[in-house]
Amino acid sequence: MKERKKKEIWSWLSSILAAVIVAMICQQFIFTPVMVKGKSMMPTFESDNQIIVSKISRIERFDMIVFHSPISKDNYIKRVIGLPGDTVQIKNDVLTINGKIYKEPYLEQNKSILVPRENLTENLTIRVPAGSYYVMGDNRRDSMDSRVFGCISKKSVIGEAKFRFSPIERMGTLN
Repeated sequence: MKERKKKEIWSWLSSILAAVIVAMICQQFIFTPVMVKGKSMMPTFESDNQIIVSKISRIERFDMIVFHSPISKDNYIKRVIGLPGDTVQIKNDVLTINGKIYKEPYLEQNKSILVPRENLTENLTIRVPAGSYYVMGDNRRDSMDSRVFGCISKKSVIGEAKFRFSPIERMGTLN
C-alpha cells in the first residue's frame, strides 16, 4: 500500500514539474503576459489591461508591440507606424508612408474631441533606418514614443500584442 501511495505522489509531482517547465519554456520563447501601464494607447488599451504578447510573430505595419524602452527600464506598448526603410510623413493628421496615404481608424475617438482645424498629431517626416521601427501611441497627445526617443531597434522588441484577457468585458483577440 505504501509503495502504491509513493508512486501516486511521484506521478503527481512529476506531472506538476513537467507542466511548470513547459510553462516556463513557453513564457521565455513563445508568449508572455504583460500589464499595460499608462494612457498612451487609449482608447485601444487602458492602464491595467492585461494582454498576451507573442514572441514569435512577424512584426508588420500597425501591429501593437511591446518593447524595452530606449530611455528607461520600462517596457512600452505602441503601434508600429514605420518599418525599416519606410519614409513616414504626417501632415495635417494625414499619414503617408512611402507616398501612400493610410487611414488610422484607431485614432477616430481621440480626433472626435478636437476643435475644428486642430490636429491630433504634429506634422513630421522621418526615414526609418534599417533594423528599426517607428512607433507611436494611439493617444498621440499623451504618448512617449518615437517622436520623443526616435526609432526603436528591432532587438528591443519583446513581441506583438495578440490577446487581451483583462478586463474580462473586453477580452479577445487584438487586430
